[in-house]
Amino acid sequence: MTPGTPITKTYIELLKSFPPRPVTSEEELLATQEVVDSLIDKGELTPDEQDYLNVLGTLVYEYEEKHNTIPDISGVELLQALIAEFGLRQKDLIPIFKTESIVSEVLSGQRKLTVNHIRKLAEFFHISPAAFFESV
Repeated sequence: MTPGTPITKTYIELLKSFPPRPVTSEEELLATQEVVDSLIDKGELTPDEQDYLNVLGTLVYEYEEKHNTIPDISGVELLQALIAEFGLRQKDLIPIFKTESIVSEVLSGQRKLTVNHIRKLAEFFHISPAAFFESV
């Protein structure tokens, strides 16, 4: 809702159906996310529904920023996490590393990732090559 826009009955009904409050627990997060999902599933939203969705989305975002920290991983640690997430085996990465023994050496820390490995891994996993470099 833009400044100066009058509050409509529709917006008030949305507020009454699920009053937005700061999210303080996982239960509240799930309840808020259910309302967000139902609005998103609706497809085309009215301006009132879009404003309401923005408010709820902000509350979810603030809670997640506080409580769901994403670990900062890079390099081999990131590669190991991606392998686990995608359910891959070392031999699945042979096209990138040429041999399974090189994959094994990289994963065990005996060998470093090369620029070529990083480029191919980034393409393979559809992520930025920068993700493999440690952030400063």
